[in-house]
Amino acid sequence: MTQPPTQSHALPERCDILGVGVSVTDYAEVVQSVVQAARARQPLLLAAADVHLIMQAQRDRAYAAALNAFDIVTPDGQPVRWGLGLTAQTWLDDRVYGPTLMLQVCQAAAAASLPIFLYGSREQTLKRLGEALRQRFPTLKIAGSRAGRFRSLSADEQRADAEEINASGAAITFVGMGCPRQEWWIFHMRERLSMPLLAVGAGFDFHSGQVAQAPPWMQRRGLEWLFRLSREPRRLWRRYLLLTPQYVPLIAAQALGLRRFAHHVDLSEALGRDCPG
Repeated sequence: MTQPPTQSHALPERCDILGVGVSVTDYAEVVQSVVQAARARQPLLLAAADVHLIMQAQRDRAYAAALNAFDIVTPDGQPVRWGLGLTAQTWLDDRVYGPTLMLQVCQAAAAASLPIFLYGSREQTLKRLGEALRQRFPTLKIAGSRAGRFRSLSADEQRADAEEINASGAAITFVGMGCPRQEWWIFHMRERLSMPLLAVGAGFDFHSGQVAQAPPWMQRRGLEWLFRLSREPRRLWRRYLLLTPQYVPLIAAQALGLRRFAHHVDLSEALGRDCPG
């Protein structure tokens, strides 16, 4: 088992899944941690781990190290939740799904008068997302937003992004650029922004109405990948048909004690990577 970075409040315990420390947690605990950090103006780095993220980390030591520097890495996908049970005998009642977590944090932020910032995606998506969130949570304050540039950012651009977000008065920033771009952006901005930074993946597309979500029954059975593949086959076929199937034998090997996976924590290579935006 691994422990998250030190904060002034307790954070969920983490267990290794193929070398990535995944948090043993639930929605209520994560929302509480985010709100506490936002009120205290403390940084808190959060990623939502589905199989795609875990397998990306398997292929990229620097990315794995960056993820292990996060404070919370939720079990976003059902296979990751099941992996926690198989490898650590930690059977959670539910996953902590990034798009659902986003809504729960927005609800808590509205109740606590904590402004949010939306970073990533495209202008049209951000506009629709802002409208949808305001309709769902009338008292939620959206302090600002910035669309992604879809390229590497210079040091000056990183500094400008941080200044814009800080000047907005935001207490929480949601990042929606897809894996691994959103996690890299958060990793590079961790010392510039003293607030929770949450990578919520497809949450921007789902909640803006740009992309349909899988029915709940498919989500519960770990079949969300099949729904998404049927909707976006050209974009997602490599992820779901080539990369994802490698997860099953690897998690089985870890659960049976046939293979151990390195827990990467050396950030030297990660610090040399570009910051996407």
